[in-house]
Amino acid sequence: MIKVLVVDDDFMVARIHCGFVDRVDGFEVVGTANTGEQAIAAVNEFGPDLVLLDLYLPDMFGLDVVTRLRAARRDCDILVISAAREAEAVRQAVRYGAVNYLLKPFGFDELRTRLEQYAARRTSLRAAVVSDQADVDRVLSRTGSHIATSTLPVGLSPQTAELVERALREITGTLSAAECANRVGISRVSARRYLEHFSGTGRAEVSLRYGAAGRPERRYSWVG
Repeated sequence: MIKVLVVDDDFMVARIHCGFVDRVDGFEVVGTANTGEQAIAAVNEFGPDLVLLDLYLPDMFGLDVVTRLRAARRDCDILVISAAREAEAVRQAVRYGAVNYLLKPFGFDELRTRLEQYAARRTSLRAAVVSDQADVDRVLSRTGSHIATSTLPVGLSPQTAELVERALREITGTLSAAECANRVGISRVSARRYLEHFSGTGRAEVSLRYGAAGRPERRYSWVG
């Protein structure tokens, strides 16, 4: 069983989320917390595998909880659950190592999907045998893009998003939508949609290249 700690400043919301988690096979709630200090104490007491962490806690920002846990060498994964829709909040969650980012309010099916994805990645990592760089790349390809792809707008596919992300990561410098399309094998319009999505969520930066005439060219670089 994967042990889960639910952290939310609202007691009733925490109770609902606990009910959701307990309905997913292979997961069990081992505790709840309503403040950052309570969350840190609960991690020390229960040793959860996964923390469902709200960002807006009454005593500290949720990611400060992560900093405290990492400093104390607590080995648990973090799934952010928050109403924060700002790109910077998503970017910070990625940098702090969150395994996913789920926007409030959400229903049972949305959380179940993320938990099942997490369980599958966890099993995959445990079973992985790494003997060369190709094995390393395969493991990373299963785990590295889950936040970016889990919040994709309607019409964008996780598989293509991973290809676009890989193209951005591999390039030294910047890519235009046309260059990305050629690398990935999709249309320029499609490439632009994925690139703009990554830009909007804070995982890519946009710069403008001015030519002799016409509109400036939008160029993208990966920031993670």
